[in-house]
Amino acid sequence: MITAKDIMTKNPIVVRPETEIPEAAKLLLEKNINGIPVVNDQNELVGIICQSDLVAMQRKIPVPSLFTLFDSLLPLGSTSKMDREIKKIAAARVEDAMTPSPVHVGEDTGLEDLAEIMVNKKFHTLPVVENGRLVGVVGKADVLKTLMKEK
Repeated sequence: MITAKDIMTKNPIVVRPETEIPEAAKLLLEKNINGIPVVNDQNELVGIICQSDLVAMQRKIPVPSLFTLFDSLLPLGSTSKMDREIKKIAAARVEDAMTPSPVHVGEDTGLEDLAEIMVNKKFHTLPVVENGRLVGVVGKADVLKTLMKEK
């Protein structure tokens, strides 16, 4: 059975939470990758920053609908959601735009499970974690390469 360990990229490109957004964007573009794991000083996975996170920074701020009650304006939507969106759009560092505590897999995760997670969750990059530490990443290209080996 093919597992994440067999197809993952070992020693992947990583960034730290304090990495500035332009540096992360440059890595994504220059290395032609969709996502970069975010690790702390102990190489523990704390997040992932993807192209879609950076694209999301370019959209308009969703303004909640308001209604008037006794001469006061009250939001109809969640202000905490709006606060998160504003923080993401205005992000200067990776920690402000990343997806925290991302879905990850272990080295022994089978190819079928990897493919299922990627398809069902629409993920392009899956961090591989063992004993709390990042050991690799599996991308859609890694899964596709297994089709070429079977011929």
